[in-house]
Amino acid sequence: MTEPQDERARRLAKLESLRADGIDPYPVRFERTHTAAELHDRYNGIEAGAEVDDVVGVAGRLLLIRRQGKLTFATVRDGTGTVQLFVSRAVIGDEQHAAFDDLDLGDWVGAEGTVMKTKRGELSVKITGFELLAKALRPLPDKWHGLADIDTRFRQRYVDLIANDEARRVFEIRIATIDAIREFLKARRFVEVETPVLQTVVGGATARPFFTHHNALDLDLSLRVALELHLKRLLVAGYEKVFEIGRVFRNEGLGTRYNPEFTMLEAYQAFVDYRDMMTLTEELVNHAAHRAIGSTSVEIDGRTIDLSPPWERRTMIDLIHEHAGVDVHPSLPVEKLERICDDLGAPREKGWGPGKLVLEIYEKTVEPNLVGPVFVMDYPREVSPLARTHRDDPALVERFEPVVLGRELGNAFSELTDPVDQRRRFEAQAELRAQGDEEANELDEDYIRALEYGLPPCGGLGIGIDRLVMLLAAATTIREVILFPLLRPEAEPGEGAP
Repeated sequence: MTEPQDERARRLAKLESLRADGIDPYPVRFERTHTAAELHDRYNGIEAGAEVDDVVGVAGRLLLIRRQGKLTFATVRDGTGTVQLFVSRAVIGDEQHAAFDDLDLGDWVGAEGTVMKTKRGELSVKITGFELLAKALRPLPDKWHGLADIDTRFRQRYVDLIANDEARRVFEIRIATIDAIREFLKARRFVEVETPVLQTVVGGATARPFFTHHNALDLDLSLRVALELHLKRLLVAGYEKVFEIGRVFRNEGLGTRYNPEFTMLEAYQAFVDYRDMMTLTEELVNHAAHRAIGSTSVEIDGRTIDLSPPWERRTMIDLIHEHAGVDVHPSLPVEKLERICDDLGAPREKGWGPGKLVLEIYEKTVEPNLVGPVFVMDYPREVSPLARTHRDDPALVERFEPVVLGRELGNAFSELTDPVDQRRRFEAQAELRAQGDEEANELDEDYIRALEYGLPPCGGLGIGIDRLVMLLAAATTIREVILFPLLRPEAEPGEGAP
């Protein structure tokens, strides 16, 4: 077997030979008339063995080449599919035929010719000329095995997507999902907006931020951990339905469900509450599933999950009673909740309040066991600084998380619109931050000022796009659905390393 270094050296020698012959191996453009998909759409109806006079130009990466003496059959792929090239020595001459046969798999090729179908019914372009569009110096991985090393797959995604049909399928689902979300929201007259990535105040989520420095202003800034606070400012301004699909950044560990930068959808609507947002969520996911995979049923780990509405609605307190057999509530004494945590093996730390302890009990005993889809409702007020106090229980807030197979897909509230209450919540968060909680919110004076101009009753929703795509694509790790996930640098990259 040829070693990668040897193969690269062989191809470099070809490159220099082409240049010596006056051939540019990286030309500036090519006149393509049809994509592979357009070619199939237009000409698939011709009969086997037939040929038409239409001259077409196609281009793509060379994936397969079969040399059979005076005839060569090649498969090229563009962004829409594949097409076969039929190369006859009698048509293009000995010199051009030999030059075509000297191409390597992975080379980009443009070809001109007439459309035909082989006797076996394969739609083809019988080429009258071709042009090398980009010489590939590195060989493609084996067709049947692709990139064997998982780390290499993610690090060299550009190769993974060439060789791995499953990877291409996943990202086709991702693209379709995002398109479907935009389609769904715009059909309901939501306005898409953009908000700042660089922020002077950390807020919108309990998460540890990344920090940076603006030299010209001599100003320390953070990368946003959420989209929320600026979007709600727009509701103050009079925009009644807004959404953003954007990158957010959280300085957290890596894992099957975590990447330091990820994509969030956040949507806010005036004059509705969290129950309306539940309906919006299940309808949005239903629409995205139909568009992305053609069904609301997904198969994961031998289970069939039906995402069609309506989804079950359950309170956190009831779920804890059902799964853990204990009755808890944020109004209970901290000491009693600490004993329950210890009995159940739920984590706790000194200084945690009752709401935080209830949340830890839920995350330990309930969430991993939920199949769903289910809306887990009514969270402790203590752990939800931006949500409206529950209309029936002041220790809780009107908040829900959609959960499927133990994974929370998002977070949503009846939004807190009272500026006085919001200030108290921010001050409590600031105190936690002063005590060393790096995930607590900062006090955002400008956001309070915006609320003082009047934020109408509203509901808000955040959905992790990556986790939604994981669900629809039945992916086991978030790195499978992010084109270029964060990885440690290669130990010794080295120029020309294989």
